[in-house]
Amino acid sequence: MSLVLVTGASGFLGWHIARALVERGHEVRALCRPGSQLRELPVQAALGDLRDPDSLARAVQGCQMVFHVAADYRLWSKHPQELYQSNVEGTRNLLLAARNAGVERTVYTSTVGCIGMPAGENGDEQTPVSISDMTGHYKRSKWLAEQVALEQASTGQFVVVVNPTAPIADHDWKPTPTGKIIVDFLAGRLPAFVDTGLNLVDARDVAEGHLLAAAKGRSGERYILGCENLTLQAILGRLALIADKPAPTTKVPYAIAYATGVVTTAWANLTGLEPIAPLEGVKMARKKMFVTHAKAIRELGFKPGDVDVALTRAVNWFRSNGYC
Repeated sequence: MSLVLVTGASGFLGWHIARALVERGHEVRALCRPGSQLRELPVQAALGDLRDPDSLARAVQGCQMVFHVAADYRLWSKHPQELYQSNVEGTRNLLLAARNAGVERTVYTSTVGCIGMPAGENGDEQTPVSISDMTGHYKRSKWLAEQVALEQASTGQFVVVVNPTAPIADHDWKPTPTGKIIVDFLAGRLPAFVDTGLNLVDARDVAEGHLLAAAKGRSGERYILGCENLTLQAILGRLALIADKPAPTTKVPYAIAYATGVVTTAWANLTGLEPIAPLEGVKMARKKMFVTHAKAIRELGFKPGDVDVALTRAVNWFRSNGYC
């Protein structure tokens, strides 16, 4: 089988993609920074950094495929230019290295945050959207990185873009913002909720979607990898049944959530400590991130499974690993 490079394999989604590749017999090389842990995976470690082109040239050497999953995912940073250096310029560096090394296929992991969200409808890959629709530095940096990927595809390099929604499952090490909702619920730190919504999807299905995109995707196309649109209240209700804990019943008005975001983010900018409620996250929560993955079903054969099964695995994994 082929040699495949995965960036971000020490993180949640990258770990699931690397595991899926290993299970299919591929030899996997994982780009990682010194100190990163490649846990429970029989993969090669390639030390490097997205901001270091020489390290990327070494990492892609001999690879037939690249899955670029790594990103600087922070909804607050005292130095936001770091997000652009890693997410935008890092993507440019990696795609150039892949092109120079003759990599046959590259899959770039974008985000559902780069999908347009029409009022009262589900967003899809064709919904008009621009950088002015991007809230905060993380989403702006990912949108710009996606443009880099699409530009490279337009010049003849084989690059497919996938837009995962909110993955949930086991092995959410950090955890991700969605995983943190689950952890905070289990720990009793969610006494209330805001009126927002997410599209949940099993991380294992997202990993399968990446492999399908590499095999069947069209270069220069975007594919939403999602499953079920749910309000936050509905998600907490399902967690309550799975974890046998009461769900919060108090809805926080957006104005109060916004004020909390302003205050805690201002304090973070002074102290350098991460805010409890990043203002970017509060602003993002104003829109329900509801989308359709019909294109991935139609063109890739993407078949996501039951979200409740993934929620159950996440709850059990967080509990058994001491997160709550």
